[in-house]
Amino acid sequence: MIQDNPALIDAIRDRFAHVDSCPFQGERIFFENAGGALTLKAVAETSAFYAAIPDNPGRINPAGQGTQNTINKAKQDLAIFMNASSGQFFAGESGTELLFRMIRTACLAAPKGAKVIGSSIEHPATRSAARRWAEIAGLDYVNVPHDNETGMVSAEDYTALMTPDVAVATILHASPVTGMGMDVAAISAAIRAVAPDCMIIVDGIQHAAHGQLDLDAYNVDGYAISPYKVFSRHGYGIAWISDRLSTTPHDMLIDAPATGWEFGTRDTGSYATVSDVVSYFDWLGGEVSDETDPRKRIEAAGRAIHAYETHLTNTAINGTGNLPGLRDMEHVTILAGADNPAREGLVSIVIKEHASEEVVEILNQQGIRTHTRKADHYSGNVLTPLGLSDCIRISFCHYNTEQEIARLLGAIKVLGQDG
Repeated sequence: MIQDNPALIDAIRDRFAHVDSCPFQGERIFFENAGGALTLKAVAETSAFYAAIPDNPGRINPAGQGTQNTINKAKQDLAIFMNASSGQFFAGESGTELLFRMIRTACLAAPKGAKVIGSSIEHPATRSAARRWAEIAGLDYVNVPHDNETGMVSAEDYTALMTPDVAVATILHASPVTGMGMDVAAISAAIRAVAPDCMIIVDGIQHAAHGQLDLDAYNVDGYAISPYKVFSRHGYGIAWISDRLSTTPHDMLIDAPATGWEFGTRDTGSYATVSDVVSYFDWLGGEVSDETDPRKRIEAAGRAIHAYETHLTNTAINGTGNLPGLRDMEHVTILAGADNPAREGLVSIVIKEHASEEVVEILNQQGIRTHTRKADHYSGNVLTPLGLSDCIRISFCHYNTEQEIARLLGAIKVLGQDG
């Protein structure tokens, strides 16, 4: 277990840039991981190296061939990391842009009068795309309401509204507001039990940093991640699409290969940094297990990350040392319940008689980085039904420590004593 190995925690933290300080602020604790994780030092070094290379990938010269080999390796690494035995990976502008493109393609290929199904827990990256392209394609949109108490949606919730004419479905793997993870494999199975040919697109952006990705087990057609939330950097997204979606008519250049989805010359450095991320998971898996197979090490890393992040969230909720946990502070309300096994490294709270923006600023002044979620176009679908205008999102990652959480709890405890 990571929490039982201080030397491993130190080794993990040493691999990340700005783990305990910000170049603009100075010393700080980073609990804004859901907004974008810390960046691996290797990613920064790799980015700098490839940024200076002028050659286009694939050209018949040493640099062109070398950079193309880098891209090919990254796609092979992604297949291991996400356990994809078929389909293809490609890069785009962002995870959101890629979700829009996959959903657009699926909707425009659907029969007229068919249906698109999605849930109210979803990030607008999928909900907006599905609603927009369902209307343009002449499809009916079916909304699956999520459970306000648990902050999630289940396979049973989808089943209740499924019909054989559903042609496109969207699933959120983890919520950036409630922090809850959905059972993608179970939801996908529930969809296909009624509409076996449905095109299923998954938003994996929030989930990916927590490990345990298994595309072969999900039986879906599209999956998108944003690498800046998985220890890489901003500026690109990664999508996986099934062989079936690959050949579906889509935006492409005239006479281009029928399965080509990328536009223009891609940044080799973005692909290369994906390999850095996969190498990191492989390293961590070797530290927490005796596995020798790369996929098995990655699976071990995912289990260790999940276990440690559960430990961190439980520490925040239940307390540590002589500090009460969030559940024991009368001025604190925890969204989606204190005891929720679906939680993935995130606790959202509201504090009595304090606006969330005020709390975030108070914490920031103490060097504790958190974030406000408002009932706007990003989070209103979750917060408005709860009667909340905002909340404070505290998101952990496996490079955070119990000592950092103790600092957080001490600061939040004080907020209940100033009324």
